[in-house]
Amino acid sequence: MSKPDLSRLSLKRGPVAPAAPRSRRRTWLIGAAVLVLGGLLLASLSRRETEVETVSVTTAYPYQGVTLLNAAGYVVASRKASVASKATGRLEWLGVLEGSRVKAGEVLARLENKDVQAQADQAGAGVLSAQAELKDARAALERAKDLAQKKFVSGSSLDTAQARFDKAAAAVAVAQANLRAAQVGVEQTLIRAPFDGVVLTKTANIGDVITPFSSALESKGAVVTMADMESLEVEADVAESNLARIKVGQPCEIQLDAFPELRFRGEVSRLVPTVDRSKATVMTKVRFVDRDERILPEMSAKVAFLEKPMGDGERQPLVAVHKDALAADGKSLFLVEAGKAKRVTVTVGRQINDLLEVSANPALQPGAKVVARPGERLGDGDRVKVVSK
Repeated sequence: MSKPDLSRLSLKRGPVAPAAPRSRRRTWLIGAAVLVLGGLLLASLSRRETEVETVSVTTAYPYQGVTLLNAAGYVVASRKASVASKATGRLEWLGVLEGSRVKAGEVLARLENKDVQAQADQAGAGVLSAQAELKDARAALERAKDLAQKKFVSGSSLDTAQARFDKAAAAVAVAQANLRAAQVGVEQTLIRAPFDGVVLTKTANIGDVITPFSSALESKGAVVTMADMESLEVEADVAESNLARIKVGQPCEIQLDAFPELRFRGEVSRLVPTVDRSKATVMTKVRFVDRDERILPEMSAKVAFLEKPMGDGERQPLVAVHKDALAADGKSLFLVEAGKAKRVTVTVGRQINDLLEVSANPALQPGAKVVARPGERLGDGDRVKVVSK
């Protein structure tokens, strides 16, 4: 066997050849993938939302901290009347409308009264006739007395003159009584206001037949209903189990559903001395200390019975939040706006039950939402997702 020729084998020495273009592209693709994955991770982290519960910024009143109990009721007038006539007749004139203010004794309406007015005129004429007869009898009696003293007439003539005078005086009395009776008949056709007040409703119109008891077909009893607005009060039902917590003269705060932003001072005026068996409640009358023309009968009302009276400075509304909304530092809240938590620095004031008074910050308006029980990890500007309990 012949030996291989090793002289042709040799090592080439010199600079290393550059990498192929294909290998370089692979390196760039790997780097770009790393950058994309990093960006996606950062974006995912930035989109992560913290689930939170919220409470509302509200309005609180200092009296809520000294409220013993609450009750609901309605505004009523303790002086209210359905004004009618004792006479029967057709309504001829009506001088008031709903909302008219009237004085006691003012004529509100009038029935047709020509017949009774004629009777009154006739009775008045009878009085004049009787008075004329009395005047003539008095003159005759004076003459008879003068002649009797001079012995020109007998005693029987004097007695006759005296009897005529007495009869004429009695006739005057009868005529005057008849006139008063006729005037009463005329007065009964005039419907007057029994007290100062406001007309609430108009229940009859001109031409309607008015009867005292509204027993006739198509007849009306009352012409108007009216109330004394100075006698408005709240009738509230208080559970008999809470009866020991209220007393006459106790201060109250009254809120009307028609004006939820207003509070009116009240005072317990009296307790109805009976219990409603079906509801186990006692009717409590609360009078208004503060008068307001906007208060109307039959308005819905809520009454807070207080432990002590409140001064004028303690009756102003306060901006408050639930105590759980306060952050760990004790001086800030997290306001939820556009899906983010915004830290708001506040000054904490008095505590009213579970509410805390906070400083009047323009961002903290009643109805705004703040985070309840914010954790230490929640920061200003963090994205949040509101969830319910």
